[in-house]
Amino acid sequence: MVDHESDTSAGTAVADADGIDRRGALGVASDGTLARVRTGAAELTGALRRVAEHVLSDPEAAARATIVELAERSGTSPATVTRFCRAMGFDGYADLRLGIAAETGRARSAGWTVDIGREIQPSDPLERVLEQIMAADTRAMHDTAALLDLAEVERAAVAIAGAERVNIFGASGSALVGEEMQFSLHRIGVAAWAWNDVHSGLASAALLRPGDVALGISHSGQTREAIEMLAEGGSRGATTIALTGFRRSPLAELADIVLLTASQATTFRPDALSARHPQLVVLDLLYIAVAQRTHDRAHAAFRRTAQAVDGHKAAREASA
Repeated sequence: MVDHESDTSAGTAVADADGIDRRGALGVASDGTLARVRTGAAELTGALRRVAEHVLSDPEAAARATIVELAERSGTSPATVTRFCRAMGFDGYADLRLGIAAETGRARSAGWTVDIGREIQPSDPLERVLEQIMAADTRAMHDTAALLDLAEVERAAVAIAGAERVNIFGASGSALVGEEMQFSLHRIGVAAWAWNDVHSGLASAALLRPGDVALGISHSGQTREAIEMLAEGGSRGATTIALTGFRRSPLAELADIVLLTASQATTFRPDALSARHPQLVVLDLLYIAVAQRTHDRAHAAFRRTAQAVDGHKAAREASA
């Protein structure tokens, strides 16, 4: 199985800010300014993208810059910066600056800011590498919290809680994330299957019915296998859920419910790999939400499954 989790923007880029659906294209909360820019940058081209890249390369400097200074530093014009602000969903440059300043200020006071844009070098000590990884993952978690629409999580939880069958589709690394979700749902009595082989996945998806759920996982939203399996499930009437980093991706566009995640790439951990922890956090939230809505059944199932493996746990402890 070939994984197509290459995080290119060729399939989703737009040439002008006016072509973006500002209401839902970025799908972010108002307090996630940098997450909004980071996600939106993948959907921009030309001068607008240069503004986004400059803002992301040094947010604190961008927060201090005037609109003329930002335009000069990004090689654009004040009019382009204004169009960029509108594309990101801000009323103007003042709102963008305030949002960036507030976010970088919170990060600094929380003590988790590190130069996560710096590449990890072969000679870096492990202490520095650990700082880079922790900072990148922390940033990705905060950005994911800002991007995530909790109303969509609620809809997904209700659908899964009421489903007779849940199919989870993903390829390569996304398949590993799907298997974690399948394991968690099984522990609370939800009939769930995780598929990473497209033939088996398509055959299973073809048996889904209205009231069932199909969950597709792909950070790029462009993984062909995940798209095909999710589309097949949707064609049979199942509720479709996409877990992805891009709202305007093919996977997201065919889903009934979209759960967005952010990522923060570092050396040897491109976006598709660095997205794993945020994906697991969102799925863990969804799992807990399902357990809340099926509390009595979930509690009883979790107790029985825990008792079933207790003997093996005790045997290992005795032999240790």
